[in-house]
Amino acid sequence: MFDGNVLLITGGTGSFGNTVLNRFLNTGVREIRIFSRDEKKQEDMRIALANPKLKFYIGDVRDHDSVCQAMKGVDYVFHAAALKQVPSCEFYPMEAVRTNVMGTENVLNAATACGVKRVVVLSTDKAVYPINAMGISKAMAEKVMVAKSRMQAAGETVFCATRYGNVMASRGSVIPLFVSQIKEGKPITVTDPNMTRFLMSLEDSVDLVLHAFIHGQQGDIFVQKAPASTVGDLAQAVRELFGATTATRVIGTRHGEKLYESLISREEMAHAEDMGNYYRIPADDRDLNYAKYFSEGEESISHLDDYTSHNTYRLNVAQVKELLLTLDYIKGELNA
Repeated sequence: MFDGNVLLITGGTGSFGNTVLNRFLNTGVREIRIFSRDEKKQEDMRIALANPKLKFYIGDVRDHDSVCQAMKGVDYVFHAAALKQVPSCEFYPMEAVRTNVMGTENVLNAATACGVKRVVVLSTDKAVYPINAMGISKAMAEKVMVAKSRMQAAGETVFCATRYGNVMASRGSVIPLFVSQIKEGKPITVTDPNMTRFLMSLEDSVDLVLHAFIHGQQGDIFVQKAPASTVGDLAQAVRELFGATTATRVIGTRHGEKLYESLISREEMAHAEDMGNYYRIPADDRDLNYAKYFSEGEESISHLDDYTSHNTYRLNVAQVKELLLTLDYIKGELNA
């Protein structure tokens, strides 16, 4: 479906955008546009890849005009630009709103105006029952996407989203931190060893993006089923892989951290569609005339649990080690 088409990746210089880019680079896609604020990373990418399919656009999703300029002639958009560091967003919540909420609206409006075929918005498990500014802003971004999808006429741009747990070895994740601490002979710092997190590879996450592009209908949110582990077991697995004897230092929960993450809420599970490796959460397509729906209760909600890193399949240390060894980052560090 991408042959001869133009793909735009917002936030394309980040770890996520980079992985999506690498997957598409050797396909029949005609052009890949990287839209981001960071000119240095764009220059590094341009030199490293030296591929004529790549076009670079400097801009900010907060600026509607710069998004529109990059969007002209585009067929598909993967919207990955975001502020995603939880503690930073706690201290600067309005910055999270401007980038994650208003930036998403700018991307969706520009996509419709420019006749884009499909947009996939990158979301996060922190958008489910959010307790921190980053999660709240991402939850609002999802709401904006669903609301915009309701307004689309037949044949207009299709809006959908993908929701992820922790992507292993992505920028800002704990795995690179653990590795650097081990190599420097420092104790591994853990906020709470009993905290659980979903474990997904960057490659798995790109599979989910492709699934969303192919199967997405207006307002859909796609979730990949993923295993989880405790942060304590993850730290132990990294330590054993590198043959380290460094201690673990518990430093306490950071601003806005949760004990576990949820990928699907209880309310969403009531109407989620199981697609094998994925869940599809269709948009609630009711309008504001609630009277005609009054008799339609949601009794099933009370009998369901949300899909969390506490109740998904839990990996032990040996299984986490096996999973880590599939990551290019870990292979590279072990051979360094």
